[in-house]
Amino acid sequence: MPGDIAVCIKQVPHPDCLAKLSLDAARGTVNREGVPAVINPVDRNAVEASLRLREKLRNRVIALTMGPPAARKALEDALAMGADYAVHLCDRAFAGADTLATARALAGGIRSTGGIALIICGNTTIDSGTGQVAAQLAEMLDFPCVTDIEEIMPEDGASLLVKRAWEQGDIRVRVRLPAVLAVNAKINQPRLPNVLDIMAARQKEIKEWCAADAKVEAGCVGLAGSPTQFWQAGEFHARRQGEILRGSPDEMVAAAVDKLKKLELI
Repeated sequence: MPGDIAVCIKQVPHPDCLAKLSLDAARGTVNREGVPAVINPVDRNAVEASLRLREKLRNRVIALTMGPPAARKALEDALAMGADYAVHLCDRAFAGADTLATARALAGGIRSTGGIALIICGNTTIDSGTGQVAAQLAEMLDFPCVTDIEEIMPEDGASLLVKRAWEQGDIRVRVRLPAVLAVNAKINQPRLPNVLDIMAARQKEIKEWCAADAKVEAGCVGLAGSPTQFWQAGEFHARRQGEILRGSPDEMVAAAVDKLKKLELI
């Protein structure tokens, strides 16, 4: 497979700390202060999938992210896992991007990198969960795209055979390169870097690019390039009233059904 493998990752709030997030209704943003950030969990599976392909195909793996200066930590973690070098798309022009503007920025970075034969992404993120970026990225690059992948099998260098989750089973899809693949968490178990891996990562290059470096116009990315924007936000507080039913099992079932009917829930 001629060309490099680009793996797109995103920094998100730590999954164990999501309850600490709060909503800033005035600005329509999530307050992440005091919440540690990590690589989006399934993006770690994407990094691992890229590294396993490199072991078979001898390609380089390039980690790529768009985000504020703090997102550099996610790239350092990807380098510690084994990526060869990284590209950080960091520019105030990228702020406020929806999925489409994010895909435009990533597409610009990939074009500017050059020589990319395969792009691997996580299927979705835990913070927004849209699952849109991989398909949008493929459309902008005019690459074929397959999502929800559980296995990647190299073939002749010009194509890959992938196993895609499909309802209650799976389907096998042959995809021509270059292509965009979105993997799910079933594809592998991501490796944990050791101390030597972390030390070696400090010697690897992280290129920091602005919008001009990625050859994208500022008006096409970030908030300015986002067709979907914040309108209104609010917090929902659920109120529940508990009630204990007593009697025999048959009596309690009958009483529960009667209450559900009165509430017009059944």
